[in-house]
Amino acid sequence: MSRFWSPTVQNLTPYVPGEQPQMQRLVKLNTNESPYGPSPKALAAINSQNNADLRLYPDPEGLALKKAIAHLHGLEPNQVFLGNGSDEVLAHVFLGLLKHQDAVLFPDITYSFYPVYCKLFGIEYQTIPLGPEFEIRTADYIKPNGGIIFPNPNAPTGKALPRSEIEALLSENKNSVVVIDEAYVDYGTASCIPLLHGAACPENLLVVHTLSKSRALAGLRVGFAVGHPDLIAGLERVKNSFNSYPLGRLAQAGAIAAIEDQAHLLETTNKVMQTRKCLVEELKALGFETLPSSANFILTRHPQRAGEDLYQALRERGIIVRHFKSPRIADYLRITIGTDEQSNELVMALKDITNNL
Repeated sequence: MSRFWSPTVQNLTPYVPGEQPQMQRLVKLNTNESPYGPSPKALAAINSQNNADLRLYPDPEGLALKKAIAHLHGLEPNQVFLGNGSDEVLAHVFLGLLKHQDAVLFPDITYSFYPVYCKLFGIEYQTIPLGPEFEIRTADYIKPNGGIIFPNPNAPTGKALPRSEIEALLSENKNSVVVIDEAYVDYGTASCIPLLHGAACPENLLVVHTLSKSRALAGLRVGFAVGHPDLIAGLERVKNSFNSYPLGRLAQAGAIAAIEDQAHLLETTNKVMQTRKCLVEELKALGFETLPSSANFILTRHPQRAGEDLYQALRERGIIVRHFKSPRIADYLRITIGTDEQSNELVMALKDITNNL
């Protein structure tokens, strides 16, 4: 600790991302990356921009990308906000839309970056316990608040709410922003973006997306938010007070092509969902208990083996999954859905481990 650190830095507990190990032979199922490559059209678009024009600044507004996103979702470009991955978008959301006198509300088991942002920006927050089946209960959020945020489907549980429940929450919570983090929505959950169409667009709904998961562009760092134009204007003010050029030329070009290639998205997400279904069935045969998942990961436990022990035993076999030490989920593993081959290796390893109980 340096004596030159500000009090803010001294009191921070940073977010810890999933490990990116440098092992020679590795089955990497810990950071929810897509097991399949990006759209070939996205790769071609990125390569086309790898030229002398990189000496020039990119479009600070990313207008072509905003138009592509708006066209895909039936919105207007002034309803779209861009950022370096959804984490940067969320940072601007917390500072620009969620910093009020009342506390922000989010689940007690959810994306662990939320409390980090609150501490970074000096935002009061309150965690709302998940229900007995690890479900988000929207009725618990009907109280005075400075904003509500949660992923749908939630992470790390993978459980999703139907859009109708979120629509009801919006109608009961009209005095603050409701942020729905849809990082994993393409794996079987109904998006809330259709609620933003036309004149009925709620003033207080913001939906956040990333191209790092289903679009397989985690290395490119592109995220966006969509919502009422007034919310987007507020985020733009924050962005332009922080970094007016958030997305480079390569990122914008690749993102546009990926957004336009719906066929590749549907093909790869369908593969993941089929593998997820098969994996859950195979784990059940081994005695594992798995939460219903609408994401590209599952949260699972074995009633006779501690989560930490399973995590270490898999790691010794070159298979990396995610283990959290939070009390309610300490015996669970979060496992990214990989290819069928990776899934088979995982199941064989767990069969060996559980046979030695």
